[in-house]
Amino acid sequence: MLSEGSSFIRGILIGGAFCVVVTLIGHMRVGHEPAAPHEHHHVQAPDKEEVRKLSGTERMEMSRSVRVYCIILVKPKDLSFWAAVRDTWSKHCDKADFYSSEHMKVFESISLNTNDMWTMMRKAVQTAYNNHKNEYNWFFISQPNTFAVIENLKYFLLKKDPSEPFYIGHTVKSGDLDYVDFAGGIVLSIESLNRLISIFNEPDKCPETGGVIWKVSEDKQLAMCLKYKGVMAENAEDSEGKDVFNTKSVGALIKESMASDPQKVVEGCCSDMAITFSGLSPNYMQVMMYGVYRLRAYGHSFNDALIFMPPADSIND
Repeated sequence: MLSEGSSFIRGILIGGAFCVVVTLIGHMRVGHEPAAPHEHHHVQAPDKEEVRKLSGTERMEMSRSVRVYCIILVKPKDLSFWAAVRDTWSKHCDKADFYSSEHMKVFESISLNTNDMWTMMRKAVQTAYNNHKNEYNWFFISQPNTFAVIENLKYFLLKKDPSEPFYIGHTVKSGDLDYVDFAGGIVLSIESLNRLISIFNEPDKCPETGGVIWKVSEDKQLAMCLKYKGVMAENAEDSEGKDVFNTKSVGALIKESMASDPQKVVEGCCSDMAITFSGLSPNYMQVMMYGVYRLRAYGHSFNDALIFMPPADSIND
């Protein structure tokens, strides 16, 4: 009897180990299928002097050609952030929609009926694509504690072709996978979205849920699915090589800059063309809104190469 019991337990252990191996192989196959050779490169903002050489008509046409649809993923616990984003930077998107994990009476949103972040992202992207693929050429996915300067995003995208598979933000390397960190915001061109929607129909390559043994973060899952279609994560930088999508707040970045080089507080911290900052409280978002859009230095005139007009039906700062 003891021998039979030992054999039974040994069989369970072996079977369990086999399941783990199968799951690991499944994850490896999803994330590491051979793709077209790709040399990771950093995408930079357009040169201001080149833009200034364009005629007024060309500048206006270019500024109107960049249309950004903003997707903000929210849960009930994010209500205060939700309100802050609604009242601040999201008004500068050509259109912004909140996609919630469940139906909420307090704020208008599109209910996705799931708490899983990867499933939320999939459903939100699919819904946005179905409803707006012919209206917008760039899609920005954000968390509710991220602050975005949409005009800087549009300027960055100015000379990028949305018919090319651009997938950009703040990149992170995990093994041989480069992915865009969701904390800093994710930008997809309409072509990368076309490819993503097509891979959604292949669950063996792009599963609807995470792994059986452990969960893979939504930003890594997204990168794995896009990689199958030849869409690689690209790090966005300004002309000086500074990141423009930030996964931390301004305050945190300044503290780090002061610790590493006290002589260069802001210069060593952040790009003048920064697009996002993350980890902000709702009150801090209001402070950012004041600093970015409302505070003016009397007598000072900015010589911007382009002017991005806000949506006509929005109440913008």
